[in-house]
Amino acid sequence: MIPRHLTIDAANPYQLAVFWSTATGWPVSDIDKPGDEEVLVEAPAPIPGMLFIAVPEGKSVKNRVHLDWVPEERTRDEEVDRLLTLGATVHEDHRTPEGPGWVTMHDPEGNEFCIERSAGERAE
Repeated sequence: MIPRHLTIDAANPYQLAVFWSTATGWPVSDIDKPGDEEVLVEAPAPIPGMLFIAVPEGKSVKNRVHLDWVPEERTRDEEVDRLLTLGATVHEDHRTPEGPGWVTMHDPEGNEFCIERSAGERAE
């Protein structure tokens, strides 16, 4: 058994999918458009896609599950800066002066996710 999608509740599924599409470089499904109740960001196999589904209620508490992302083309700090320009915000900064640590961020709808150090940074 493998996961097909990671499903995320959203007030505006298309807008949130566009954020995550830009953040990951993965495309929004060709069949999805603004105003759709469900919007899929298609990940390369075997990674599960990100399915955003419209819900009437807003986010009110901390996520029970969140994603930890590892940049492949940038350092952790470069990735944090790039995501800030896309509309993410910093929730908690766990970076240490010695270099290790991570940054917990919020996407535009307040969902938590973390940015860890890249593989190159961890190998140093």
